[in-house]
Amino acid sequence: MSETTVLDVDGDGDLALARDGDDAAFGRLVAPLRRELHAHCYRMLGSAHDADDALQDALVKAWRGLGGFEGRSSVRTWLYTVATRVCLDLVDARGRRALPMDLGPASDRTVTGDVPLTEVAWLGPYPDEPGARAEEREAVELAFVAALQHLPGNQRAALVLFEVLGFSAAEIAATMDTSTASVNSALQRARRLVAEKVPDLTQQRTLRELDDARLRAVVAGYSSALERGDADALIALLTEDVTWSMPPMAHWYAGIGPVEAFARAVPLGGGCGSWRHFEVTANGQVAVASYLRPPGAPADAPHLPWSIDVLTLRGERIAAVTTFIGAEHHARFGLPGALP
Repeated sequence: MSETTVLDVDGDGDLALARDGDDAAFGRLVAPLRRELHAHCYRMLGSAHDADDALQDALVKAWRGLGGFEGRSSVRTWLYTVATRVCLDLVDARGRRALPMDLGPASDRTVTGDVPLTEVAWLGPYPDEPGARAEEREAVELAFVAALQHLPGNQRAALVLFEVLGFSAAEIAATMDTSTASVNSALQRARRLVAEKVPDLTQQRTLRELDDARLRAVVAGYSSALERGDADALIALLTEDVTWSMPPMAHWYAGIGPVEAFARAVPLGGGCGSWRHFEVTANGQVAVASYLRPPGAPADAPHLPWSIDVLTLRGERIAAVTTFIGAEHHARFGLPGALP
C-alpha cells in the first residue's frame, strides 16, 4: 500500500531562501507535498475538514520552526513528522471518527424520520485527486480509514507511516519521539486489528477486475433505479449481505431484506422527492453525488445537494452503500450547487 514519493522536493535554493524568511520560497518548497500531506492528515483524522485544519497548523509550525531543521532527513520526512505530531494532538483532543455500524447493531426494522446524531464525530468522505495512483486511492478506501479510527493515535500513526508511506521503524520512532521497540509493538497490534476489519480484496483490485463498461453499468444502474423509483432494479444490483448506512443518521441496515425494506420505504418511497445524480469518485471508490428536489416543490425547482453515496463493490454487485448526508460535501468535491 506504500505511496512513497520519488520526487526530489528539498529544493536547496528554496530551502535556503525560506530559512532567510522568504515565505514564497517556503510555499514553493511545500507545494509538491500538499496533496499527500492532506491525505495523510485525512487518514489519521477521518475528516477532510479536520485534515484542512491539521495541514494548516502543520505548515505554520513548519514555517516557524524551519530554522531548527538540521537537514538530517529530507524536507518531506520532516514535514510528515510535523504533520503527524499535529494529528496526534488532534486525535487526543477530538477522539475518533465513527460510522453508524461502530455505534450499535443494524436496525431490524425501517426507521422513517431518522434524525442526525450531532453529538457524534462522524467519518467523512474524501474526494479523489485526478491522476492519483492506485496505491494512493487504496490508502484512503473507506474500510481502511474506518479501521484506522479504532486504533489509538500511536498505533494509527505507526501503521500509516510504515505501511502507506514506507517509513522505517527507526524513522517512525524519531517522528513519534519513542523507541524502535515501541514502534514495532504498536505495528503488531495495529496490524492485527486492521486485518480483522479490512477485506483482503481492496476496492482497487475489484475495480481493476471490472472493465469500464461493466463499472459504468453498475453506477448508472444505481443512479437510474433511484431516479425512476425502481426498487427491483436497485435490489438486483446488491449482494445478499449488503449494508446501507447514512451518517449522520445512527440507524443502518444489513442484509438484502432489511435494505430492501428501507429502500422501498425511504429513498424510493416517494416521501423524499425527486432524485438526480452526478457520478464522482470518493475514497478511491465509485460514488455518486445525490441531489434532491423535495416533495411538493414546483416541477421546475432545482435539485439541491443531499449526499455523497460511496459504493463498495464485490464483483459486479454493491456490497455497501455509505450515504454521507450533507450539502457541505458537494462543495469540497467541486460539484455544482444544483441540478435541473
